[in-house]
Amino acid sequence: MSLAHHRRKQPALVRQQLLEVAARLTMEQGMTAVTLDAVSGASGVSKGGLLHHFPTKNALLDALFESLLERFDADLDARMRDDPVPHCRFTRAYLRAVVDLKDSPGEAAHWAQVTIALLVEPRLRQRWRDWVQTRAEEYVGTDSSVDAQIVRFAADGLWLADMLESHDIEPAERRSLIARLLDLAGN
Repeated sequence: MSLAHHRRKQPALVRQQLLEVAARLTMEQGMTAVTLDAVSGASGVSKGGLLHHFPTKNALLDALFESLLERFDADLDARMRDDPVPHCRFTRAYLRAVVDLKDSPGEAAHWAQVTIALLVEPRLRQRWRDWVQTRAEEYVGTDSSVDAQIVRFAADGLWLADMLESHDIEPAERRSLIARLLDLAGN
């Protein structure tokens, strides 16, 4: 009998391991490198074991996107808990989370690959649209002002500029820009 028959099954850990390998492949080689064979080989999980958790590449990519969104949501929630002012709390948390991605290269790389996928994958684009709509509805009473919307759109612009490394902004200028956006969001 093989060792696989003797080891204790831990499906949650195996699923997480597969997602981590898919994320690493995405970061190192791009989305096209994420194939079922590549993830299976790099994780040491049989292809059958992989297919048990993710029956298709799309299911794997969807789960990877969900995992990133869950981490992003947890980060936003933690930032909001630490912010005592309800007005524009979500907007400030969103801005800070997006801005801080620049200082977290691993997380930023994951989001960069997923952002590229958002442009070409309608189902992921719809999932992002749904997330944005859900959060907008959740915080309609505190974060629906024009100023809050301007700050979130500016945050998205910063995110894109950071991801593409398209703008050379001096650190002092960046801090001033972020401070002005936080002021606009009622900081």
